[in-house]
Amino acid sequence: MARRFAREGYTACVTRRTLEKLEPLLAQIRQAGGTAHGFGSDARKEDEVVALVEHIEHDIGPSEVMVFNIGANSPNSILTETAQRYTKIWEMSCLAGFLTGREVAKRMIARAESGSSQDRGVQHRGTLIFTGASASLRGSANFAGFAGGKMALRGLAQSMARELGPRGIHVAHTIIDGAIDTQFIRSQFPERYALKEFGGILNPEHIADAYWMLHRQPRDAWTHELDLRPYMEKF
Repeated sequence: MARRFAREGYTACVTRRTLEKLEPLLAQIRQAGGTAHGFGSDARKEDEVVALVEHIEHDIGPSEVMVFNIGANSPNSILTETAQRYTKIWEMSCLAGFLTGREVAKRMIARAESGSSQDRGVQHRGTLIFTGASASLRGSANFAGFAGGKMALRGLAQSMARELGPRGIHVAHTIIDGAIDTQFIRSQFPERYALKEFGGILNPEHIADAYWMLHRQPRDAWTHELDLRPYMEKF
């Protein structure tokens, strides 16, 4: 997604808990002629999220698109799940989305309301996209924590869309239903990765194309929820 938006001329600001793990992505974007900044931060901690968004807004530029993309998929039996793990999964899946979405939305609304009369007439003031999963819609055995967090994120996105849509902010929620072509799938689920040859797992580039489409939609035809899955995925 960062590469896709950078290719369109956007400055990509990407973050994860360990900055060093972002270096390959940052190098790819820059080598392709794009602009990218990386940050190490914990999206579950309010002070770090506030500081990060303020730094981007003050020192880099106004946020036009936010993609909240934390997975937090950590299966465990309900019989052995601990309160600590359950809480952490919820913090990663939902609380972090609330903190990030709130801070970015505040800046988008403030710019619209403090700008010139011409600026205040702009219909599309920004896009917020929250990435969900199959668990956003249904719970599965051994995924109580993940389902709880992702269902909560979906509710957050719905509430934000209803509040912020009339004020010019497009809030979308995506449901990624299927395995994605990543190192994790390659190493941990080789039998699923073998389906790549037949178009049976999601290509990250194609997911990114869908996110770009969501951002470019006109206000009179906004999509709130979009589900993406391989043609052979059961649903």
